Amino acid sequence: MKKNILLIATGGTIASKKTEEGLAPGITSEELLSYVPEIKEFCNVDTIQLLNIDSTNIQPEYWVLMTEAIEKNYDKYDGFVISHGTDTMSYTSAALSYLIQNPDKPIVVTGSQKPINADITDAKKNLLDSFRFAAEKGVKGVYLVFDGKAIVGTRARKVKSKSYSAFESINFPVAAIIDDTRITRYIRSEHENGTVKFYKSIYPSIFLLKLVPGMEPDVLDYIGEKYEGVVIESYGVGGLPFLDKRNFLEKLGDLTEKGKIVVVATQVMFEGSDMGVYEVGVRALKQFNVLQAYDMTIEAAITKLMWIMAQTKDFDEVKEKFYTRINEDSLY
Repeated sequence: MKKNILLIATGGTIASKKTEEGLAPGITSEELLSYVPEIKEFCNVDTIQLLNIDSTNIQPEYWVLMTEAIEKNYDKYDGFVISHGTDTMSYTSAALSYLIQNPDKPIVVTGSQKPINADITDAKKNLLDSFRFAAEKGVKGVYLVFDGKAIVGTRARKVKSKSYSAFESINFPVAAIIDDTRITRYIRSEHENGTVKFYKSIYPSIFLLKLVPGMEPDVLDYIGEKYEGVVIESYGVGGLPFLDKRNFLEKLGDLTEKGKIVVVATQVMFEGSDMGVYEVGVRALKQFNVLQAYDMTIEAAITKLMWIMAQTKDFDEVKEKFYTRINEDSLY
């Protein structure tokens, strides 16, 4: 029996047309499907046009719109495919992993590096692969499907700006490889199905600060006035400079005393943070209420914090939720 899959279109390169000002989304969800008629051979498809924007323009509130669209149609369909631009796709796949928890159906985010109407494009393959994966028996959860790979939603990161192999799974195995009609799954859920839970609140007041040598610590004063949460992308296994006049620890203390939530991550893509190794990390952990991202992606750390702080801003409660696994196929 064919699966019933809903395509939720949001725009992106996959749906773009040439304009005088460059590529811009303009292809509808129905038009997208017309380029890949093979999809209807193995599943029944309906479509909705939720957005039609460049993913650079994606806002946290739009993740709530996607969540609401899936919740509204959850009982009508066996799976969902979201067509999306690549630039913020890893943020969206991570955010949906927190906003839609314990789904017993697949939610697949995909896009392309070239428009679907281009002479040479990866769009048709990615869209076809996404529907095949969404129609595969036993698949559930949020995934990003691109270039023949299914990546757990909280583990995807864009690593190339033009190549078709644009996304990698960070610090976690690829969930599956999709090779034409053959799907090889490397991660299979052994847990019993629970009850899906939808969250429809997001807290966007999170700032990402990337440390560079020479940065003045008083930048944290400004950030603390404008934002309630801060993710600091530090060096190596994670630490904050405190030598000479550029002492970030003093300013960090001011932030945490005001009740701001601070997460320290690393600029290193693989292996993650471990602030307990060096003095520059240990001092921050011992003196202040600071969390660390460990091997989470920056995208996952930020979107998880947005999800948590929509519920609570109490440090102890934030800490407990931040370190609690919500995705059975991942650590966070």
